[in-house]
Amino acid sequence: MNVLGIDIGTGGTRAVIVDSSGKVVASAVHEHQPFASPRHAWAEQDPHDWWDACQAAIRKVFKLSQVSPSSISCVGLTGQMHGAVLLDQSDEVLRPAIIWCDQRSAEEAQELTERAGAGNLIQWTCNPALTNFTVTKLLWVRKHEPDIWKRFRSLLLPKDYIRMRLTGERAIDVADASGTLLLDVKNRRWSREVLNVAELPESCLPRLFESQKIVGRVHAIGATATGLLAGTPVVAGAGDQAAGAIGMGIATPGAVSATIGTSGVVFAATDRPALDPKGRLHTFCHAIPGRWHVMGVTQAAGLSLRWFRDTFGAGIDDGRDPYERLSEEASNSPAGARGVLWAPYLMGERTPHCDPDARAALVGLDASHRRPDIVRAIMEGVAFSLRDTFTIFEEMKVQVNNIRLSGGGARSPLWRQIQADVFGHPVASVKADEGAAYGAALIAGVGIGIWKDLDSACNSVVQEDRVVSPIAKDCEEMQRRYAVYRKIYPSLAQVTRK
Repeated sequence: MNVLGIDIGTGGTRAVIVDSSGKVVASAVHEHQPFASPRHAWAEQDPHDWWDACQAAIRKVFKLSQVSPSSISCVGLTGQMHGAVLLDQSDEVLRPAIIWCDQRSAEEAQELTERAGAGNLIQWTCNPALTNFTVTKLLWVRKHEPDIWKRFRSLLLPKDYIRMRLTGERAIDVADASGTLLLDVKNRRWSREVLNVAELPESCLPRLFESQKIVGRVHAIGATATGLLAGTPVVAGAGDQAAGAIGMGIATPGAVSATIGTSGVVFAATDRPALDPKGRLHTFCHAIPGRWHVMGVTQAAGLSLRWFRDTFGAGIDDGRDPYERLSEEASNSPAGARGVLWAPYLMGERTPHCDPDARAALVGLDASHRRPDIVRAIMEGVAFSLRDTFTIFEEMKVQVNNIRLSGGGARSPLWRQIQADVFGHPVASVKADEGAAYGAALIAGVGIGIWKDLDSACNSVVQEDRVVSPIAKDCEEMQRRYAVYRKIYPSLAQVTRK
């Protein structure tokens, strides 16, 4: 008996087959077209490209594994959060999806805050109104694209669009719904208060479920497109952060993950909806019923290194992964990058500044600096930005017992060490490093009864691989550099603020 996890990411779609022992049988990725940025701070993707990539990834993983589609007992879905897929009455896509890192809706976020009241929004949803949240994107379309809005009938998030293409069902889980700013996070239901203030009908929203609930089955069209068997059950799944946390065993209070993908996330499981009254952290439902999580987000984490690669190259192509070459290059610079600092605000910032107008900067350059210093400074700057979330955790007394790493930041030995030194805490990676797709597969396994619940699944199958401890002298240097790093944003804001 096998399960299939599918992750609709920003850069591509990943499909992973997991057996009943939790072992990864095979995984495959099909890249998406790079997201479009037709105007400053815009970010859009074509949902049809996600569907094409999903079909290709599923067929590829079947070919690699030699597993029969008949052995797939359940499908779990996950994907990038916050994206707005607008559909008409025939469930046709009305415009490119406005994705998570889009910053165009600052005015709408401010207007919603003024209409609702900042304190009310946090009470209703546990979060402030930000440009990243789905509802502000809807309000932008209503204001700026009235012809599209007249035809708008329903909203889906990225993974839920794929669900509709697979099953015909419009559904969402509470973890992903938390990132819309339309969910009453405390009570795990749509917020009538926000819907009323935003003047949106609840009928435009998908049906709401806990993550492990079976919400549909692959229909004939979905089966023909993907090679899955018609009738295969599909669970609600989870947004990529909650699913990724499940895949890393971040289920109980004290368990924390730090993920460096396109964005960066520090994620802590809680048994209550812990609130940051200043709104610097997000408080969302976890994929586990009766659990929540708090998380801080760096908009451009791995994106910072990708920007450097795309803009300045990754050195001579010797057949290795370009990020491996960049990491090796950075290792030729000492801890502290010889005084260079990177503020990773290529797409604005969420934690702790909640500033869509923040801009990135390399600080402290002189004529002696070379590429290794700059690459290392970028890696350290991303880690410093993640450290900001741990600083807020300390303020809120959020428990941190162990830290597990995932994403590109877990695959690079240097970036693992940098994170240990910056966080001042041992960090571990896990053996099954398939990210959110693996978590989606575990959720599917619970949905079909392979494991009793998600706690059991995490305890049974998630195993730590490597533990990296801080290096004392480098840790001291990183604490000094972090103190300097925290002075950069206030100065940058004076330059970039409109």
